[in-house]
Amino acid sequence: MTAIVTDEKQLQAPLLGGAPSSLPRPPHHQRNSSRQRLWRVLRPLIAIWALSSLLYCCASNLIRLGNYGVEISNRHSALPKHHERLLKYDGEHISWKTCGTVADRDVECSTIDVPMDQFNASNNANGQHFSIPLIRMRGKNATRSILLNPGGPGGSGSNFLYRKGAQLNTIIGEGFHLLSFDPRGINESRPAASCYPDPPARHDFSAVRDKKVVEDSGELWAWTANYVRSCADTMGEYAPHINTPQTAADMNSILDAIGQPELYYWGFSYGTLLGQTYATLFPDRARRVIIDGVANQFDWYDHPLDLEELTDTDAVFAGFLDECLKAGPGNCSLASLASSKDELSHNLIAAVAKLRDEPVPVYLNSTAHGVLDFWAVWHDGIFPALYKPANWPELATNLASLLQGNATAAFLSYAFDRNAWNESSDAFRFVSLNDGVSGPAHWPKDRLGLVAKLLPHFNSTSMFGDNELSHYFAKQAWPIPRSHGFVPQNGVQTVHPLLILSTTYDPVCPLVSARSAHKAFEGSKLVEVKGYGHCSLAVPSVCIARYVREFLYEGRLPEEDHVQCEVDGEPYFVKPDEGGKVVPTVVFEGEEERRIHLAQLELARDLDWGFRRW
Repeated sequence: MTAIVTDEKQLQAPLLGGAPSSLPRPPHHQRNSSRQRLWRVLRPLIAIWALSSLLYCCASNLIRLGNYGVEISNRHSALPKHHERLLKYDGEHISWKTCGTVADRDVECSTIDVPMDQFNASNNANGQHFSIPLIRMRGKNATRSILLNPGGPGGSGSNFLYRKGAQLNTIIGEGFHLLSFDPRGINESRPAASCYPDPPARHDFSAVRDKKVVEDSGELWAWTANYVRSCADTMGEYAPHINTPQTAADMNSILDAIGQPELYYWGFSYGTLLGQTYATLFPDRARRVIIDGVANQFDWYDHPLDLEELTDTDAVFAGFLDECLKAGPGNCSLASLASSKDELSHNLIAAVAKLRDEPVPVYLNSTAHGVLDFWAVWHDGIFPALYKPANWPELATNLASLLQGNATAAFLSYAFDRNAWNESSDAFRFVSLNDGVSGPAHWPKDRLGLVAKLLPHFNSTSMFGDNELSHYFAKQAWPIPRSHGFVPQNGVQTVHPLLILSTTYDPVCPLVSARSAHKAFEGSKLVEVKGYGHCSLAVPSVCIARYVREFLYEGRLPEEDHVQCEVDGEPYFVKPDEGGKVVPTVVFEGEEERRIHLAQLELARDLDWGFRRW
């Protein structure tokens, strides 16, 4: 049983091979892969085998499916309920129980109830509340918990810890328990944010043509009117309270439940908006806040259009082509199809643009066929692949085949079995539209007026600008009144300054937004890793890990306002070994550095990172 420690020096847990200072100091300066798609094609051929395997697994109780949709080892859940061991810790006000393992280490789960409205108790007169699932991986030498948010909005903290906990534990070290949660309305939180009362309704009503800004605007306008009304009707009185300020207050409820007076936090992508909101609302509890892959809070809350979001998207696309040509045909299939970046860019854009008016039919068998169109390749293929350079080799292979007349790989990866909006999409709508400037009062009242407002924005921001078409139609029509009064501020002084992390070229959370956060929070420092991708974990950099550890354990920040870290090794178009294992791209003298580098490589090369739009 651990006691709460208030002396920061006691947080300085030793690393393998030495204390935190043993690492060299840095210089001051939400789609599946084609293999998963192919599985869907082959599934009818192996149904009998799959069924027998499932029955065997259920009978043996060796492997069970976790509560959050992730296959985990869960020997404890096989025990009768009266034998389940409840875990309680000194200073905490909740009980935990084991709920699986991560890297051969038990993880523990709990649930807390939070008021529906954290800021106005009168709205909770009948006991209205959200249940918030918690998950924790305990550090061996820990006296504090660090809260983690994977992004979204709509990302599940529970799934995040199951999938990434081992690597994050290696990067952060054993001096912190890793604690994450499903935010209100998300995943296993109840009530879950949904725009449909049941799966049949979702299946029947969620499909809409929304690919062409002008041509599809009529159907999209009409469909959206029904969609947003269904969102409001389905969630009722809970609907207005699914927003970021409420979730920030929920983090205080989590801290109170575990008896921790101050927040230690690492938020990615949308999690940076949550972190900035918390630090502004509760600056006296913001002890260690890291925001990584930063979104502009002023655009998010105060502007109808997001003016910065896609600032560097085209630069990342250009980087994809640059690195492909550098890697050569042996590592990038596209490299053999052009002699220069300009030629490759022109040929690729022209070939994909042709799909606007001439989609390609693809037929594999009677259960696997469909159409490959522009939207599938451009927005469901290329755009999400820009988030993680680990996706680039497969993207290049699919595009090379397409340019040579074979659309099968691209179809399987980007168009086959395209799902209608699911509940995570609904959660994204609730949070983002409840947070921002939404509703007809803030937008043109008619369809053509809205299109006239959006077209210049799409054309001036990025080649991928119209990816947000359906989002802005929903934002214009959103009927749920804004219930929060949060206004982002400049000059916020927290109990300890923030650490801000960013890549040089992030496709959806650009460096300029990180600079905006740096200006908003007094004393904060910005660390830039000189690479491509969404969030610092998109590329390996032990330099970044050093800054993170020094900040968390010692409160130490860079002396300069803005410093840079190099990427370790060659992160682009590097093939894994024959067994598919991660291969280190640089040699380190220290064992701890090597372990951190490997953990970063595993995170960077995980194709199912799980970020949605943010």
